[in-house]
This record gives sequence, C-alpha cells and structure tokens, in this order.
Amino acid sequence: MAKTLKFSEALANYSAIMKDIAERRFAPIYLLAGDEGYFIDAIANRLADTILNEAERSFNQVVVYGADSDTGKIVMLSRQLPMMGSYQVVIVREAQHLQKIENLVHYTSSPQSSTILIICYKNKEQGRGIDKRTAFYKSCVKSGCVFESIRPRDYEIDQWLSSYITSCGLSIQPKAMAMLKECVGMDISRVVTEIDKLKISISPNDKVITDNHIEQFIGVSKEFNCFELNDAVMKRDMGRAMRIADHFAHNPKGYPITQTIMLLFGQFQQLFLLNYYMWQSRKRGIPMPSDMELMAGVRANNPFALKELKANIGRWNGPQLFRVLGLIREYDAKSKGINDGGLDSGELLKELLLKIFMQ
Repeated sequence: MAKTLKFSEALANYSAIMKDIAERRFAPIYLLAGDEGYFIDAIANRLADTILNEAERSFNQVVVYGADSDTGKIVMLSRQLPMMGSYQVVIVREAQHLQKIENLVHYTSSPQSSTILIICYKNKEQGRGIDKRTAFYKSCVKSGCVFESIRPRDYEIDQWLSSYITSCGLSIQPKAMAMLKECVGMDISRVVTEIDKLKISISPNDKVITDNHIEQFIGVSKEFNCFELNDAVMKRDMGRAMRIADHFAHNPKGYPITQTIMLLFGQFQQLFLLNYYMWQSRKRGIPMPSDMELMAGVRANNPFALKELKANIGRWNGPQLFRVLGLIREYDAKSKGINDGGLDSGELLKELLLKIFMQ
C-alpha cells in the first residue's frame, strides 16, 4: 500500500523546491498536483518569475489552460527551441481539465534540456488525483520534480498559519485564529487572501490580529461562532450555548451543522484523551506528560488551547465524556438525514446540546 503523505512532509518538500528555484536549480518537468491549490500556484508563479527575465518571457514563456488545449499541442510547444535564451518555459494551468493527460508521456519520457514544462493539476476540481500507476506519472518522477500538495487537517494548519502571519510582521490571538479558520476552513488560498486583506485593513500600529479585527474586516461575529459555542459547552454554560445555537438556527447556511458537530466532537475528543492521561497518572502511577507531549497527544493546536482543556476537564468525568462522544456521533448521522425524525438542522443542534448538558 502506498504511503499517505503528511502535511508536514508536503511542507518540507515545498520548502526544498522553493530553495532549489532560488538557487536556480531547475528540473525539466514539474508535475504539481494535489488538493491544496495554494502551494501549486506558489511554486508555478515562482518558477514563472525566476527562470526567465522579463525580456525573455515575451519570446520563451507560454501559458496554456487544460480546458482550451490538448496534449498534442503541449508536446509540440515543449519540443520547440528557445529564442535568444537558455530556456523555454511551458506552463499548463488547470491541467485537471486536460483530456488524456497521460498522453504527455510522449514528451515526459524524453524531455528536452532547454524546456521547462510546468503542469499544475488541482485534484479538487475533478475530485480525483493523477493515476500514479501510469507511464506518464512515472516518467515525471524519473525525469523531473513531482510535488504533491496536501490540504491540512484542522490540527495541522495552526503552526503553518502562525508562521505565515509572523512572516507578515504580525501575530494572532487564539480566538481570532479559531474565528478565521471557522470562516475560511482549511483552504489555505482563502486563508492567505483574508490575511492579506487584514494586512491592508488594520492600522499599521496594530501588530496583533484580534477577534475585533476578524469581526470588522472578515465579517465573523465574535459572539456567535463555533469557538464561542464550544467554549460555552465546555464550561457547561447552557444559557449562552442555547443562544448561540438559536443564532445558528436562523442562519443554517452560514453555520452548517456538520461543521459545528465536527468541531464539538474534536473538542470532546481532546477532553477524553486528556482525561485518559490523568487516569493513567492517577491509577497507574505514571507521571503526567509534559505540556508539549500533551499538546501532541491530545492534538491541541497551541498552549492556550491546552490551558483551556485543563481548565474545563474538571467539569466532565470519563463516563460523561464517553457518552457525549456517542451522542455527537449519533447526531452527526442525523444531520446527514439518518433517523433525523423530521427535525431541521437548528432543532437537531439544540436537541444535541440539551442531551449533552444532561450528562
């Protein structure tokens, strides 16, 4: 079975490719594929801006789009010789729309040293990736550079996002981070767009992105959001939780129940794991792991998140947490139409919360 690439490994590969480009070590073929478009575009754009100077690009750089081209044309373009320069650059954008992409093997099996072919294939558009069993894919691996762009999971994005924000000369509060992710999701291209918007919008004297900035410039309520709902449930604040749930019920498209349930499950799963570590320490005499070890073990994104878990763990015992996880799984199925009793998403969420508070 093929090994599944991790987001951290994809980031390391991305950094290595960007370093090679900066040092002008180019491969004859770049196959950039995956479900996270940001890194694909970033590599392709860096290559487009680096390989040739501005004057050379007019003669030796061509961009085609998968929906408007065919493999025969791309092979022909790739076999041409550069005019008054060392390289010819052929960039295939949206290659996921290219018919019979595997026919590019007629070129990729024997590429020219004077041509750099860049193929941008975003899996998300088609719902499938490139078949790694094909001669085309294998020839790209053998003769060029293949990059697989991975979309991060919720617990994986924080470190990269914090690093990116730091590179912009800013930092971000944990609540603001949660609100940003809730609004944008795991689509890094959208996240970067929103951060760039914040860089322009906030005062030059403001170096910390706060929940007020997210509310003002991105449009996420700092009172009615999944972060606040999770906080209210963890603290057993039924009144606040039900007010937020009522707000969600009036705007189901803005607050999809599947996302709300996923985040609730993640929070209670973290509490369950923390409770297990505490049980091990208490019953078996095993020392509690360090905070860094706990963060990794419970998949807490940052020290603030771990601090919140520790503050709330005393409100829930092991059997309660086990039952709550079962309830969330049950209502996850109901939210997808399985034995939902005819209830809409708002009613299902309120019913779930009441049952959680009864534990």
